[in-house]
Amino acid sequence: MLSVLLSIVVSAAIDSTMLFIGDQTPLRLQATCEPTEVVQMPVYGEQLIDGIEIVERTNVDTTVLKDGRYQLSQVLTITSFADSLYYIDPLPFVVDEDTIWSQPLSLNVIQPFEVDTALSITDIKPVRKAPFWFWGTFRWILLGLLIAGLAVGGYYLVRWIRKKEGKVVEEEVIPLRPAEEVAMEKLDIIREQKIWQAGQTKEYHTQLTDVVREYIARRFEVSSSEKTSDETLREMKPILNDRKELYDSLRKMLSLADLVKFAKWTATPDENETCLRSAYDFVRETTPVEAAEDDGLQR
Repeated sequence: MLSVLLSIVVSAAIDSTMLFIGDQTPLRLQATCEPTEVVQMPVYGEQLIDGIEIVERTNVDTTVLKDGRYQLSQVLTITSFADSLYYIDPLPFVVDEDTIWSQPLSLNVIQPFEVDTALSITDIKPVRKAPFWFWGTFRWILLGLLIAGLAVGGYYLVRWIRKKEGKVVEEEVIPLRPAEEVAMEKLDIIREQKIWQAGQTKEYHTQLTDVVREYIARRFEVSSSEKTSDETLREMKPILNDRKELYDSLRKMLSLADLVKFAKWTATPDENETCLRSAYDFVRETTPVEAAEDDGLQR
């Protein structure tokens, strides 16, 4: 239902004009105006009229139409608990000092069932306990016992089968090889391959420093593979505090490797051999005395 004043158009409509008692229905309010005009939507409290209650209301939503005009929308959810035909007076939309009224509405609220008024009002019946169902309870007990019996029987069946087969599955524990043994073995492989003599200098120094870094990680618990050469040397300095020559040898080896790998430095044959000897010496000199005597690391 529409009402027009100048450029402003207002409307109010109920989705359903017939309602069962206690049901709810939307009452849709709408106003269309120019951008410069201010429209105040109808304002109500908890009731629209006597007998019709407002359960919920949405915020006013503003939409810009294709022609540039504004459309204001709001939804009031209403309900009623009395069997009656209601007449709803026109709803007021305030524009500046003027008021625009919508068309009147009607709502027919229906009682869906008959009420026998001749009967007297009685008290609410007390809460009744559900009767005990013996067979249903007994059935669940039997099911529980059956499941428990199957579980116990399965357990003893597995034990009997394993005992009969005489197989005891034990996890094989492989002892970890000493760090110095692994390092010396890898250095021997690098020495035999001689890849730097085939022009693979970068790969040679990468393999060499990887062996040393892995050994440092296991021997001194310094995660050298995740650190730069400078970070590794800073952590190794207090460890090799009283072994300056060994520390200097490690520093020169790592520094030369960085130059070869990252600065495209061309190392001389003597420097390549020196780095390999430094790696051997570093492992030998840092191997515990007991381990060196047991493994016979005399190279």
